[in-house]
Parts: sequence; C-alpha cells; structure tokens
Amino acid sequence: MNPIVRNILAVLAGLVVGSIVNMSIIMISGSIIPPPEGADITTVEGLKASMHLFEPINFLFPFLAHAIGTLVGAFAAALIAANNKMRIAIGVSAFFLIGGIANVCMLPSPTWFTLVDLIGAYIPMGYLGWKLAGSK
Repeated sequence: MNPIVRNILAVLAGLVVGSIVNMSIIMISGSIIPPPEGADITTVEGLKASMHLFEPINFLFPFLAHAIGTLVGAFAAALIAANNKMRIAIGVSAFFLIGGIANVCMLPSPTWFTLVDLIGAYIPMGYLGWKLAGSK
C-alpha cells in the first residue's frame, strides 16, 4: 500500500478509535461515580449551571477519558502508520488537544483541572502511545 495512503488511514483510524474510547469512558462514568445531587449533566447548559457542585472526584473520569482515548488513538495510529510514526502519533494527540481546548472554552472547569487535563492528557499520552507501539 502507498505509504501516504497508509499514513492518512493511520491518522483517521487513530482519531476514530480514540474518540470511541473517549466517549465509552464518558458514557460509563456516571454509573461508577454519580454526578452531584441536583446536577443536570444531560446538556451543556446544565453542566455549566451545575459545575460548581462538582467535587474533584467528579473530574476523574473526564480526565481518564481524555488521556486513555488519546493514548489508544495515538497507539493505533503509530501501529498502522507506514513511517513518521512519532509525528503521526503526536499529530493525533494534537487533534485531541485542540478538542480539549475547545471543551475548556465551552465548558468552564476549575483551573487545576484545566491545567492537569491540557498538560497531562494529550501530548504526553500521544508520546506514550508511540512508545508502546514500538518506537524506533
């Protein structure tokens, strides 16, 4: 297969797989750690209005969703890529970082969570995904 086509498919596969993992973790999070009493998490407006009710434990699964989704997406992309595996893995993680920045802009969160999430859940996980895929 043409390396350019394979690399494009690697990026697309990384984005799809990472997004599926991210959303799967978010979907199960409420059953493991329930949202605060009175919090409406079904809409963005409800989340904005009830964010002040959230405790630090309520931010665990969003962080894990972002970190594990990025890790799995970067890993898959690096496995599939024909060459430039690190660039492709970091590129996938950069895409998820842009999504994380957009999320922070749309949905205010505590500063500590914003920093931990944006600094720790994306680029480092992309690098780790590349390493786990057998970096050279």
